[in-house]
Amino acid sequence: MAILGKSELLKLQKEYRIIYPFDEKLLDGDGYILTVKEDVVLNYLEHKNLISKEIVMLPTNVVAHLTAKSRFGRLGLSFLNAAKVHSGFIGRLALEVVNLSNERTPITIKADDPFMHIEFVQRIGEPEPYSGEYQFQFMSDEEIKEALPYIRKILPNYRSMLKNSKI
Repeated sequence: MAILGKSELLKLQKEYRIIYPFDEKLLDGDGYILTVKEDVVLNYLEHKNLISKEIVMLPTNVVAHLTAKSRFGRLGLSFLNAAKVHSGFIGRLALEVVNLSNERTPITIKADDPFMHIEFVQRIGEPEPYSGEYQFQFMSDEEIKEALPYIRKILPNYRSMLKNSKI
């Protein structure tokens, strides 16, 4: 198991467009920093899923792990899941959070705020790409259609996964 560094991520980005939209300034050496799609306000003890603005498309030889940026933890945001992204997954990512602020005040996360670290890990062995109900999560049919050239590279059986789509 090896965490993929900047040079390997740039190669994957060129071949598979693993992150879209992609901003090279959000590479942090050992991964990438995903941003938030929409403004979110969490009141004290409120639980929500925060959705990435970026679409992630993992080839079958890569898995990923998500962690939240520590600045939000210091505000009192608690992260409820240690999110794993399966090889072959395509879609936006959700990170479950709850406001446990000692001050019991709302916490605001703005659209485009850097929020989640995603680290990519090489997967060894026969490919077993993700094919569950969250494939193409939070993607419009238009986004799926636009991404088809990359989806074809990642998932040889992509047609069967698109059966619920209008594509």
